[in-house]
Amino acid sequence: MGRPVVHFEIIGSDPERLRGYYGELFGWEFHTGDAATEKVSQPGMYGFVDGSTTGEGDGINGGIGGGRGHQPRVLFYVGVPDVEEALRKAESLGGKRLMGPEPESAGDFAVGRFIDPEGNVIGVAGPSAA
Repeated sequence: MGRPVVHFEIIGSDPERLRGYYGELFGWEFHTGDAATEKVSQPGMYGFVDGSTTGEGDGINGGIGGGRGHQPRVLFYVGVPDVEEALRKAESLGGKRLMGPEPESAGDFAVGRFIDPEGNVIGVAGPSAA
């Protein structure tokens, strides 16, 4: 069985404006806090979207964040059992690691990003290594 998409992100230089835009457009509500790492979003600027509050209650979780110095992008994360292992495998298949695992210290959760052979940026998320 394949790995599921577990999270999406919309990142830009003005996350408050983006949250207002997507909140109005799609009726999304946000809980604002910190992302897993400052490489994802400035502290206190990440607006989490609870997938259980979207659609018929079956949407995926997401977030809108960024801030000064963050380039605009839309990204999705695939759930994996080991972020480091997934990034190594992506590299062995011709991809290039961009980030991760982050945070670098062991914790409950880590994220990483890679570029596929065609130049698409993809995220992976899962438990961090002990």
